[in-house]
Amino acid sequence: MFVLGLTGSIGMGKSTAATMFRRQGAAVHDADAVVHAMLGPGGAAVAPVAAAFDGVVEGVGQTAHVDRKALGAQVFDDGDALTRLEKILHPMVREAEDRFLRLTTRQGRRLVVLDIPLLFETGAEARCDAVAVVSAPAFVQEARVLARPGMTPERLAGIRARQMPDTEKRRRADFVLPTGLGKATTLRAIGAVVRLVSTRAGHTWPPR
Repeated sequence: MFVLGLTGSIGMGKSTAATMFRRQGAAVHDADAVVHAMLGPGGAAVAPVAAAFDGVVEGVGQTAHVDRKALGAQVFDDGDALTRLEKILHPMVREAEDRFLRLTTRQGRRLVVLDIPLLFETGAEARCDAVAVVSAPAFVQEARVLARPGMTPERLAGIRARQMPDTEKRRRADFVLPTGLGKATTLRAIGAVVRLVSTRAGHTWPPR
């Protein structure tokens, strides 16, 4: 089984690329979706996050969930708080990823994609046989991100400051997927990657 890491900076089109990989037969593990579920009603991270951060949980019992906006306000400009949150979430996401890889191994899948926003920043490339980075010109990235509700240039600047620069991600990548030239161009690039890596044997899973 070949494990392909998929990453890219905010607004670069990673979610669209992940959907295209799914449509071409790859099994995709979405780290962001896992986090959302863990912070949602009945999620495994609700209790530990509630213990670590005051006033971020709404509801009780099975309806209890983390107010992500309130949590974000506490960690956005506080490096220590962000580190505290990551120490809660990252091991949980890693466990979910391992369960996904065990399942896809049993299913006999040839290609799996690990969709991880902070792949290089967290050293997750060591768990992948290759890495694909989605990339678009900075002006395209800015237009996409600033169109999101509640986003400001200052907030975007703060997010970029915590992420590895796009130029460095592209330098480290095995494959660069262009996402600023239209979906057809992106789809062709992804198709080429799928055809290439599907013929290769992976070496990172199962771990030795």
